[in-house]
Amino acid sequence: MTAVRSARAARPALLSEFLGSMNLAITLLVVVAVASVIGTVLKQNEPYTNYVIKFGPFWFEVFRKLGLYDVYGAPWFLAILGFLVLSTGVCLWRHVPGMLAEINHFRLTVQAKSLRAFHSHAEWTLAADPATVAAQAAGALRAQGYRVRSSTHEDGHTVLAALRGSLNRFGYLFTHLAIVVICVGGLLDGNLPLKWKEWRGEVKLETRDVVARDVPPESRLAPGDSLSFRGNVRLPEDSSANFVFLRLRDGFFVQELPFAIELKQFRVEFYPTGQPKNFESDVLIHDADRLKTPLASTIKVNHPLVYRGYAIYQSDFGDGGSLMRMTAQPLLGQSAAPPKLEGRIGEKLSLDTPQGPLTLELDDFRLYNILPVPASEQQAASDAVGEPGRKVRNFGPNFTYRLRNAAGQALEFQNFMQPFRLDGRSFFLSGVRGTPSEEFSYLHIPADAQGTPGRFLRFTALLHDRARVQAVLARAGTTAPGMSAAELAAVRLRLVDLFLKQGIDGVIEQTRQRVPAERAEEATRFFLEVLRMSLGELYVELLRGEGLAADAEPGPADEQFFNDALNALSAIPNYGAPFWLQLDGFEQVQASGLQITKAGGQNVVYLGFALLTAGVFVMFYTSHRRVWVWLAPEDGGTRLILAGSGNRHQEAFVQEFERLEAAVAVQTGAATLPPNPPA
Repeated sequence: MTAVRSARAARPALLSEFLGSMNLAITLLVVVAVASVIGTVLKQNEPYTNYVIKFGPFWFEVFRKLGLYDVYGAPWFLAILGFLVLSTGVCLWRHVPGMLAEINHFRLTVQAKSLRAFHSHAEWTLAADPATVAAQAAGALRAQGYRVRSSTHEDGHTVLAALRGSLNRFGYLFTHLAIVVICVGGLLDGNLPLKWKEWRGEVKLETRDVVARDVPPESRLAPGDSLSFRGNVRLPEDSSANFVFLRLRDGFFVQELPFAIELKQFRVEFYPTGQPKNFESDVLIHDADRLKTPLASTIKVNHPLVYRGYAIYQSDFGDGGSLMRMTAQPLLGQSAAPPKLEGRIGEKLSLDTPQGPLTLELDDFRLYNILPVPASEQQAASDAVGEPGRKVRNFGPNFTYRLRNAAGQALEFQNFMQPFRLDGRSFFLSGVRGTPSEEFSYLHIPADAQGTPGRFLRFTALLHDRARVQAVLARAGTTAPGMSAAELAAVRLRLVDLFLKQGIDGVIEQTRQRVPAERAEEATRFFLEVLRMSLGELYVELLRGEGLAADAEPGPADEQFFNDALNALSAIPNYGAPFWLQLDGFEQVQASGLQITKAGGQNVVYLGFALLTAGVFVMFYTSHRRVWVWLAPEDGGTRLILAGSGNRHQEAFVQEFERLEAAVAVQTGAATLPPNPPA
């Protein structure tokens, strides 16, 4: 029974020793440091789609399970911080009482033999009595800043014990206490109350793509619900908001603010290379509880506005709902007039098209697009800037949008308003891609002599007018060996139809499928020549309608346009849209991206770092020093032994001991005597 009781009594001691061990504390600190590095390198709390694009599905799922997308709020990270607080607290509980007792422990039981073994010691025989010498030595020690205690022992000898630099011991206390305080601040910034409410089901993450007004109450957080947060809001000019979006995992919360922010004006300046030089926002803070009139301020990059403990940063900028005026130019030969569309960035428009109902989602608008000038155009680009070979130019406005079908599948498009100069010719560019991880593939629509897409669009409409195509091809009277004029006209019509549906690649593929392999190359060359000839005749028909004389031939510029038009027409089957959305005009509205943060543990962390700085300074730049004076009657006089030690900076203590030895010697009269040999 006694052994059992002893074992049970030993368990708390073992647990205390384990929790307070240095090895455990160092291990936890290393884990926290590694996690902090990950949280610094990997951008936190991004939408999950961004991580899927960056890492791929497999590693995205691995990192998600490890909680690396929100390291500082991950349960395992908060648990480590809590365990580190516990470990450091146990360490303080075990060692601080003894350390504090050591500060006032003068060690008055030291022996003469021990003092003579010190590296720094001196010894004299003085004529005065021990009491007088003790008073003189104590005065010398106090004059040097030492605290002195004395004790007279039964055998008649007296010991003076002196201490200086006891503050050094507080370095240990400050550094360990700093770890506790910093970890507590980290726990506060980890927003434990919000996680607790989420775990209990009191709040729910919103995962739908809805606007703030449609977010349900269970996904809204009152101003007092979060001790700390980092949220974003994008404000168009002349609008206001009293909330921010908190991105978390695969959704968000709407964090309400105790005040409203109104954006009056947004300004942005660019370098010649197109990079933003400076951007700033003029805002008004509306707070009926604390402000009689709105607070006006300008928020700049790296110059936030701090109000009521909330820091408001200028983080980015973008479109705030610019009005787009567009024409849906048909690419599949619709006979009706091209529809005019109008909508704001962020809106969705329902469209009826030959491909069925589509939803047009207007995503973004950019007034400036500073892009590299193609090498072939750098000499002619008078408005280009930059070093030779690296020139850039503003290519004008563009906008991005998505076309989504009834099944929810969408293609993303990027259209430029002004034509680009490429290899001496002008093209309207329209990019398309299936996912954000892909690069845009661009449709190059050639511009005519007037700098418009008019000729290309008329040529496209002509090719899709089957009756007119049939009439032109039949009128041409082209012949081929072994084929009648009617048979050849039918072949030419089928080739034109196939080209419009599948492009040049479709014509080649169909030929190789229907013709024996040994004749595939010859047949392909024949059909391509027939197709080009047929399209050329239709193109000449278009030029005649534009005023080309009946006896005139197309010029080099017309032939180059024809080649460019064929390339564009061949790419249309892969373009994925029944129309090209041409931007006719716009009314720009800019928006400022603001990041608003609240750090509930910020001041706690600052206090922790202040304690850490003070502790490190005290530990490394102060020394705990002890000095003893041993006195005993001898031959009618007094034998005096002076000795001392310091816990660090031994060379500096040796110099200090020499000064102290000289002061004691002068005070007691030992300076006029030769040093005594040890007894």
